[in-house]
Amino acid sequence: MRSLSRSLQVSWHQFRRKPYQSFRSFHTSSPLAVIKPFLLSDIGEGIKEVQIIQWFVEPEARVEQFDKLCEVQSDKAAVDITSRFDGVIKKLHYEPEDMAQVGQPLCDIDVLSEIEPEDETALGSTSEQAGSPSTPQQPQKAAEQHQSQPGEANEEASKTPSTKGHSSLATPAVRGLSKDLKIDISEVIGTGKDGRVLEEDVQKHASSQSPESAQPAPSPPSSDTTQTETIIPLTPIQSQMFKTMTRSLTIPHFLYTDELNVTALSSLRHQLNTHPSLPNQAKLSYLPFIIKALSLALDNYLILNTRVDTDTDASRPRLVMRSAHNIGIAMDTPQGLIVPNIKNVNTLSIVAIASEVQRLQSLAMASKLTPTDLTGGTITVSNIGSIGGTYVAPILVSSEVAILGIGKKRVVPAFDEAGNIIKAEVMNLSWSADHRVVDGATVARCAEVVRGFVERPEGMIARLR
Repeated sequence: MRSLSRSLQVSWHQFRRKPYQSFRSFHTSSPLAVIKPFLLSDIGEGIKEVQIIQWFVEPEARVEQFDKLCEVQSDKAAVDITSRFDGVIKKLHYEPEDMAQVGQPLCDIDVLSEIEPEDETALGSTSEQAGSPSTPQQPQKAAEQHQSQPGEANEEASKTPSTKGHSSLATPAVRGLSKDLKIDISEVIGTGKDGRVLEEDVQKHASSQSPESAQPAPSPPSSDTTQTETIIPLTPIQSQMFKTMTRSLTIPHFLYTDELNVTALSSLRHQLNTHPSLPNQAKLSYLPFIIKALSLALDNYLILNTRVDTDTDASRPRLVMRSAHNIGIAMDTPQGLIVPNIKNVNTLSIVAIASEVQRLQSLAMASKLTPTDLTGGTITVSNIGSIGGTYVAPILVSSEVAILGIGKKRVVPAFDEAGNIIKAEVMNLSWSADHRVVDGATVARCAEVVRGFVERPEGMIARLR
């Protein structure tokens, strides 16, 4: 009993001398890290792949939610991809100009789990410091080490991954041209919006590099008449157009065209454009009037605003009725044919339609259209007459059953009611419809309604809501 009591006294005495000894070895562990693949999500209807235009990040870069990771070029527009996580970039799965598949990883992000507030500050500064969490490097010692190794900064800089090729804004067509000319596009000074490299910038850079080749000496004509062929890949927009138009070949087209007298509309348009109440940025062309006339006609011919559903049951196709008139506008852009659409035209005024056309045109020329702008169209208008041509046979897409083409406005002699020859302004409207579900009489009747609104625009104005 005495030996047990003495043993307890000795143990208690040792504990009182070193009361915190058992806690000195306890330290917090480093936060858990999870490598998450960042998947390319679906950015629009039918888009299965995109081309990487440029990266805004590189490996070991810190990112937060909504930070821009890269810019991609889909078959319709350029889109910025933003991060959904906070973390550190560990790997980029693609190089600029590579094709990335929807649903596949774009990059890997090191996501730190359960970060405590006191650790947040240390995340960006301790990744390259020597030592461990339990033995942090002291500031004074770090400063002495930095002074003792003056060349370390240069050495580290040489090891830093280069960002070359990650910051040049250019469309796939311009990048393809720079490849053909063997020019590093990151060395070309862009003169477009936000420093975007244009085709003329590449040509100018090529001329400045080889002045001799810019003005070659005349040479005698070669006797070699061998034909040479060069293979070039399709751009993303061309690839999508190839697929879409190939599908359109399965649709039997019904074509209908007619001539409209737009003399009265021309006069009304001039009066409105000179009216002081009309905003300067919303000058009216013929297009907004025709778009509104088409929308008013669709109220009576609902079938022209539908789509054919063969995906649910191919043996029993059906029509999908759509209440909103989302009218697509075919646009010629430096990247190719793009068809954004104006949402809910049935609820818009003519001035509002004109403003929306201008907005979409500006975004299309800058390759900044969003997936929302490019999806959901119900019927399309192609204003080919703004370039030239009187008649057109427009091609349907599988998600619509009708399309309207507008020819160039012309001045022709005509007869008035008294039989006198007068000057008249006319244009041709050309229709295509899916003859599997739309008969020719329906197209002709709808076209006559549109004609009435265009030739007598006061009736269209009276119907505006």
